[in-house]
Amino acid sequence: MCLHALCSVLDHKTHEFVPLREEYEGKKAELGKTEAEIQQMIQKRRLKIEEIKRSVDLSEEDADREIAEGVQVFTSLKESVEKGLNELIHTIKEKKKTTEKQAQAFIKKLEQEISELMKRRTEVEELSRSEDHLHLLQSVQSLNIHHSPPTKDWPEVSVHPSYDGTVRRAVAQLEETLSKEMKKLVEAELKKVQQYAVDVTLDPDTAHPSLILSEDGKQVSHGDVWNILPDNPKRFSVNPCVLGKQSFSSGRFYYEVQVKGKTEWDLGVARESIIKKEDIPLSPEDGYWTIWLRRKMKYKALADPPVSLSLKSRPQKVGVFVDYEEDLVSFYDADAAALIYSFTGCCFTEKLFPYLNPGLNDGGKNSSPLIISPAPL
Repeated sequence: MCLHALCSVLDHKTHEFVPLREEYEGKKAELGKTEAEIQQMIQKRRLKIEEIKRSVDLSEEDADREIAEGVQVFTSLKESVEKGLNELIHTIKEKKKTTEKQAQAFIKKLEQEISELMKRRTEVEELSRSEDHLHLLQSVQSLNIHHSPPTKDWPEVSVHPSYDGTVRRAVAQLEETLSKEMKKLVEAELKKVQQYAVDVTLDPDTAHPSLILSEDGKQVSHGDVWNILPDNPKRFSVNPCVLGKQSFSSGRFYYEVQVKGKTEWDLGVARESIIKKEDIPLSPEDGYWTIWLRRKMKYKALADPPVSLSLKSRPQKVGVFVDYEEDLVSFYDADAAALIYSFTGCCFTEKLFPYLNPGLNDGGKNSSPLIISPAPL
């Protein structure tokens, strides 16, 4: 076959020719390769469809399980509320009944005394009309007119039932029940998120020169001397921070850090594009989702604006959980199984890294290291 298809038959002598069979075989091989590639693409998409279907099935199972758990919990809460309401009504009715009985007893006593006093008044009236002087003197002496019959000191007696605080005490009791139920829920929630535990190690290339990292990359503390380290774009140069080596851009992950013995620290996650060479505030807007401890007892979630945290006890181990697709970062007191704080609606678009700041050494007062704990079993 001549490559110059438009030329006449007589002009073929000087033209380049390609054997027809050779071109045929070449094209056929190309088509075969293309067909294989298409078949591979089809297979990948079929596998993806199966994966999505399995995800939907798992989602349905999770949804059913969550609904069942929710129904159980809210049914229990409803029963607790109804029980509390019934006990409140019973308490008020019993107090009302007691008050009525007490009032009836007082009224009966008052009526008896009124009867006695009316009888005494009648005797006094009759005696006052007597013209018999001797009889009057004798009767007054026997009547002992200057002494009233024994009666109660009624001005000191009152019937004022107080229901103040009855509802408040009932609600406080209900709050205690709700608190117990909430603790159970958080315990169950923590066990679930711990299933996504990852093995985190610290990245020495990001560590501020004043930080001391253990050889295994599991501990970090602040030193009084700056190490001479090569500068690089990844390294923090202002604040004593360090990132984990591992990054996450999908799914869920969880890690725990021991904070025992420390007077200050920062923990959380940071996005890849954070500025490391300036003193940037820790906030979601600047790529940080963190909580901190200051002055041994002041806890804050560094949201916008920051939120002061009131914790029942000082956490010794803090768990950090991230659900990338749900835009969620949660912090837990891992030992007490209590939720510390949750960032929601985070809008993640970049890789996330574990973020740790052990705080300044403070003359040895804050020398204890932050320790990344082994993944819980």
